[in-house]
Amino acid sequence: MLIGEVAERAGVTVKAVRYYESLGLVTAPREGNGYRTYDEHHLRRIREIRTLGELGISADRTRPFLDCLDTGAAAGDDCPASLDAYREAIADMTHRLDQLGARRDALVERLARATVRVGTPAPPARCAFTATEESR
Repeated sequence: MLIGEVAERAGVTVKAVRYYESLGLVTAPREGNGYRTYDEHHLRRIREIRTLGELGISADRTRPFLDCLDTGAAAGDDCPASLDAYREAIADMTHRLDQLGARRDALVERLARATVRVGTPAPPARCAFTATEESR
């Protein structure tokens, strides 16, 4: 299949397929006319990259999952290296959530102090959520 078809079937754009190729994650042979041809193996790799991207794992961090598929595993996360990649992604997300929570808390505190100085009631909060250790 050509790049447009593999992109459509995988649920990504042609630009995404080319990006994956630039990272060396997908390598399709060229025909005599210069067109790349893709098969089910490529489609599976592209779908794996897309699915992991939807979970927040960037394309450049999908190699353990793709290597696992290359071994013949039924799923890209059937290998220990893939599990380690999940753990790293979770740790990264937890760190970012902690940072966002701290920034939100700082904004809430600044709003409260400014509200007292200005002497106006605080506007109703759009979100009553207060970050706690249990909610992270």
